[in-house]
Amino acid sequence: MKKIAIIQARLGSTRLPSKVMLDLAGKTVLARVISRVRRIKGLDEVVIATSDRLEDDIIATEAGRLEVPVYRGSLENVLSRYYYAAKECKADVIMRVTSDCPLICPEISEKVLEHFHPETLDYSSNVQERTYPRGLDTEVFSFDALHRCFVEAETDSQKEHVTQYINDNPKDFRYDSVYDSSKDMSHLRWTLDTLEDYVLIRKMYDYVNDDTSYHEILDLVEKNPKWIEINRMIEQKVN
Repeated sequence: MKKIAIIQARLGSTRLPSKVMLDLAGKTVLARVISRVRRIKGLDEVVIATSDRLEDDIIATEAGRLEVPVYRGSLENVLSRYYYAAKECKADVIMRVTSDCPLICPEISEKVLEHFHPETLDYSSNVQERTYPRGLDTEVFSFDALHRCFVEAETDSQKEHVTQYINDNPKDFRYDSVYDSSKDMSHLRWTLDTLEDYVLIRKMYDYVNDDTSYHEILDLVEKNPKWIEINRMIEQKVN
């Protein structure tokens, strides 16, 4: 089976425009995400899925510089963007990652991938039962499940949010969760959507790099409890 990660990215962002091209210790946010996703064992390919809008040419250029394949499609219908990207790559298993997660943990994402078996599951993630900080979000699903979503999705929300159709129809899909039974850190926010998020993550990147593990980052944050207050008040948007 061919297993790929598709990183969705666009330049437009209502709360923090051009956030994926912001600097984090000498690299763009997008470069950080790609570097970390490339470290996930078991993947055969990493692909960027961006829109066909002129403004997203910069995403394609950055991906090209980093030697990552790019698929371009609908801005609003992200589900179709994923479907055609996966189809073009002849993927059997797809990992969904968003470009606003520059601290995504390869080891945790790897657990989700290892947990997924298409013989018994259609979908697996670490977001259904949250115990990890927001920003380590990883979803894995079969191409067959993605095809069903693509064919059967009807609402704008189901087309904008790739796995919304699965969430809306849980009885029709076989799914399971990966979580940390020893520690719930879901109150931490390590995703990038606002200026406050960027201030926090940029501060963290003064001490971490692409190889720093989740537990090392968590230890750093726990030694600097005031950091948590930087973006604690931010309300999460639906992904």
